[in-house]
Amino acid sequence: MILVFGSINVDVIVPVPRWPGPGETVLGGDYLLHPGGKGANQALAARCAGSSVMMAGAVGADGFAETALAGLRREGVDLALVRTVARPTGCAAIIVDAAGENRIAVAPGANGCVAAAQVPDASLGPDITLLLQMEVPVAENTALIRRARQHNSRIILNLAPAGPLPPGLPAMIDILVANEAEAVACGLAPGRGAGEARQGLVVTRGAAGAQAWWHDGSRIDVPALPIAAVDTTGAGDTFTGVLAAGLDQGLAPAVALRRAVAAAGLACLARGAQAGMKDRVAIDDAVARLPER
Repeated sequence: MILVFGSINVDVIVPVPRWPGPGETVLGGDYLLHPGGKGANQALAARCAGSSVMMAGAVGADGFAETALAGLRREGVDLALVRTVARPTGCAAIIVDAAGENRIAVAPGANGCVAAAQVPDASLGPDITLLLQMEVPVAENTALIRRARQHNSRIILNLAPAGPLPPGLPAMIDILVANEAEAVACGLAPGRGAGEARQGLVVTRGAAGAQAWWHDGSRIDVPALPIAAVDTTGAGDTFTGVLAAGLDQGLAPAVALRRAVAAAGLACLARGAQAGMKDRVAIDDAVARLPER
């Protein structure tokens, strides 16, 4: 079972021919309204990859809440630990250029009210993979990580968006996941190994695939799926959710990483963070098309 503790958003996506300069307005295409948020994205990706998933988070009492939760509810993610609060549902404004690259501004809203106390001790244990990101308060992440460590849960933290971690916290985490910029920002530059992490560091590298360093000093390199990207929004979340699912299902790290890279590539073929997430059959097919090196 995967327990995702994190953000739930609505994404407002505007396709543009190019990035606007400072003070400039660029006219784009019709906007799209999609469910998003790193926590919700990763929960959905893990569920699509075949794991049982419970989501802990918060939404507002507004019209965006149902849009934000629709995909999770449709795919059978357990929403018992999602609460409704007085602040508005989180919202991300995303502009996507002609090459499929994105820039994102986030209004956290209800995500600022997510609390570790929402998760009862009964939802933690050695059969639980706890998956967290950095879009909810760091203090609440820290409190839940400490409790999960006491209950011997596997703990995966996605360092996105990058930010400082309390001293000693990385030592409680089994796997840290970051892109190259986030790894450098957090002092976990690729090539330095897993640093303080108890088990591993995974670094996503976009079109170059992913690299992982494990506690035993071994390194795994996985090349990217050859694709023509439409929208990279949510690719990193898809990677992280599918990686968590693979490890939760008992797959070897190298196998779980290949599945995560393949799924992330597929996610770039549709607009919106969750629209390109595929099931196990599609992921299996994409894995077979991954280069060996």
